[in-house]
Amino acid sequence: MMEYRTHKSPGCGGCLLILAMLALITGGAPALLQLLGVLFFTGLFFIFALVAFFWGVFFLIRRKVSSYEQSQTQTHNVFVFLLVNILVKIAQVDAKVTREEINTIVSFFRTHLHYNQSQIFWVRDLIKEALASHLSLEVLLTDFKNRFPYEPRLILLELIYQVIYSAEVVLSTAPELAVAQQIALFLEITEYDHLSIRSRYMARARAAVTNEERYYQVLGLEQSASFEEIKSAYRKLSMKYHPDKVGHLGEEFRKVSEEKMKELNEAYQYFKKKFA
Repeated sequence: MMEYRTHKSPGCGGCLLILAMLALITGGAPALLQLLGVLFFTGLFFIFALVAFFWGVFFLIRRKVSSYEQSQTQTHNVFVFLLVNILVKIAQVDAKVTREEINTIVSFFRTHLHYNQSQIFWVRDLIKEALASHLSLEVLLTDFKNRFPYEPRLILLELIYQVIYSAEVVLSTAPELAVAQQIALFLEITEYDHLSIRSRYMARARAAVTNEERYYQVLGLEQSASFEEIKSAYRKLSMKYHPDKVGHLGEEFRKVSEEKMKELNEAYQYFKKKFA
């Protein structure tokens, strides 16, 4: 079977050749040299203009990134720095980091933390530095543990699971989940708190569950739990995830805590009506 092939548009090389021949015929060698000089300097001008444009864009980006960093507290910047480095180390658990994994981290900051373009440039810089860093996960976690109390550690673990489950498919045997388990143990997150976080994201990755099942998972409880156990779990988690306890980390992490509180309140109100 014959295949139809589209015809290519002619290039401008022939036009330049004709122009050069006309210059040579009408003005001789001086005219040809003058034409070549004009073409050369015109091309040089456009190259310099292009370089200047990209340098200007790069300068503006770097300036915005620097301005944003300086507008935030040291605590906020250190928290994000350690978060990005830990996420990159998790991605490196299989000895390589794919473009998809990097895009997942960037997408997380853009979608879940609502970072604007300047903030995303900052995150990309941190990712680039993290990829070149030789700091071990243990060193990063030790630094995090020494700097931040229990509540920010919960937020960190929450964010880690958010990123892991941002992937299209997450198997129960995924090495990232094993690393998340190690991180929870290292940061001394209680088994109950870890279960409350992990089970919620695992449920989201499975087939649809009922609202009641989801509410039990939010509270980290079995479906046989009594209302007294529900009330106790709600009070404990509410104290740990209160936005005031993580507000110093930055507005975006305060919002993460607020979203968690909304989930807890929704679950508690459901069971309060059920057991009334």
